[in-house]
Amino acid sequence: MSEGDQKKEGQAGGAKPRKMPPIEQLRGRQLGRILIKMGKLRRGQVEEALEIQKEKRGPIGKILVELGYITSDELSISLAAQSGMSPVALGKMDIPAEVIAVMTSQMASTYRAIPFELDTASNTLSLALDNPDNFVATDDLQTLLGFRIKAFVTTPGELQNSIDRYYPEGEQESISGLIDELTDDDDLAKFDGRGDSIDLAEIKEMAESNPVKKLLNLVLMQAIKDKASDIHFEPFEDEFKMRYRIDGVLYEMVPPPRYVAMAISSRIKVMANLDIAERRLPQDGRIELQLRGRPIDLRVAVLPTMFGESVVLRVLDRANVQLNLDKIGMRDDDLNTFRQLIQKPNGVVVNTGPTGSGKTTTLYAALQELNSTETKILTAEDPVEYDIDGMVQTQIRADVGLTFGAALRSFLRQDPDIILVGEVRDLETARISVQAALTGHLVFTTLHTNDAPSSIARLLDLGLEPFLITATLEAVVAQRLVRRICTNCKTEYQPTDEQLMELALRLDDVGDRVFFYGKGCDYCNNTGYRGRLGIYELMVLDDDIRELIMRRASTAVLRQESVKRGMRTLRESGLLAIYDGVTTLDEVVRETIVDD
Repeated sequence: MSEGDQKKEGQAGGAKPRKMPPIEQLRGRQLGRILIKMGKLRRGQVEEALEIQKEKRGPIGKILVELGYITSDELSISLAAQSGMSPVALGKMDIPAEVIAVMTSQMASTYRAIPFELDTASNTLSLALDNPDNFVATDDLQTLLGFRIKAFVTTPGELQNSIDRYYPEGEQESISGLIDELTDDDDLAKFDGRGDSIDLAEIKEMAESNPVKKLLNLVLMQAIKDKASDIHFEPFEDEFKMRYRIDGVLYEMVPPPRYVAMAISSRIKVMANLDIAERRLPQDGRIELQLRGRPIDLRVAVLPTMFGESVVLRVLDRANVQLNLDKIGMRDDDLNTFRQLIQKPNGVVVNTGPTGSGKTTTLYAALQELNSTETKILTAEDPVEYDIDGMVQTQIRADVGLTFGAALRSFLRQDPDIILVGEVRDLETARISVQAALTGHLVFTTLHTNDAPSSIARLLDLGLEPFLITATLEAVVAQRLVRRICTNCKTEYQPTDEQLMELALRLDDVGDRVFFYGKGCDYCNNTGYRGRLGIYELMVLDDDIRELIMRRASTAVLRQESVKRGMRTLRESGLLAIYDGVTTLDEVVRETIVDD
């Protein structure tokens, strides 16, 4: 029989389909053997595919699909059987509404999964996936939903049909809709006015409530979608607030009933593996998720207050962070100078600014550029915000004695080339950082000051001797984050005299320059802004500046001399960003101080 005749025979269904064997007989078997047992192939067809595989060296499943012996759906089912997952025919089922209600439509679409059976006795949820390798979905949904997940496999077509059938597009859940559902929930309403007189069993019951899980999951997904950096859950005497911080500004959501505060905080604690019985002390934890292949890390901070526990979730989404010096907003001339500074063999580079000004992102971007197999990079951080391959990162734990000073002393015995010190908080850390620079290491660190020249006064206040500062400090970078104008609704306008005066500008200074603002649209949630960029002040130390530091010159004198030598102040950087049409007058006024 010729090869063409063999193919025709295979396509004509030479192998008789038979009832699916028990999954125990298929788990771990070779793919060809599984397809023979399922009645999809004959032995000769498998042998033919194996011969082709010797030449092509590709996956045998792909070869069998190309030969036309099996469909891609049959390949998915057989791969699932190989990993121990049973197939499920969703099209032949009528899934109960209470099972469908366990997940939101957004979750079903995001994770490509649909629930079809719930066993309350064993707290097990049976879930159909269209990809047997989608382990992330089972792990994340176990965390988000609080059930033990039992995964089954179905075809992509069947899964999509079921999502369209059970989660119609026009009926997507909204936060306000789920809050209405919470308000109507009698089981939760019984906790109204109970205060702290709730025992542990009742707290667990509240945390496992389906409406609470659904609301919290939707809030988390909405926050990640809107690129929020923080999510706040705040109990007050008569209300419970939920707020997002997006591009540095807090926005309030529709508030849920006051009595669900403990239920939501307890649910977050369960997800973060914290102690739900402890309500008197602060607790910290983390929740790790994978959303559409993106790793999302949620840092959880629980704080007891007068009216319950305030919970803040810091959203660390590496996809939102541009760890690339070309994308942080630094202007070309400053960027070239900064690149030369970070290539130095030793010295200290200080990055300064208030909390949330993007200092960590700038230093990570610098380290990412220096990160290579020839360079040993050690970091001491509190907390470690992003784990980066190739860098040895240490989490500071002052409660067990692992302070910045203790970590740094150990670092010097680890043969590093570059060291990142999360923050110089005391004289000990400052002195060891300087010693590291004197012994041939490049040290990056941060301070909290208003601008670059005032960092010198801060280091002197800590007790660091002027000769050590001048011997090791190479440069100080001050920075702020301003919001970018939304490109979708960017509109030209003429600022008023009052607006210009806020930046000490006159109409003559402006000339024929064009100003822009964002009108507000769906793309930017009607804020007029989308994303942020850094504005920078780069103070490089030369011999004259060092001489002034030795004489303990004032911050004003240091600033004046640095400007003479070409330092662009934060406000000047902000003005250039306004003239470039990327931010607004209001943003620069809000983030910078008037230059002396």
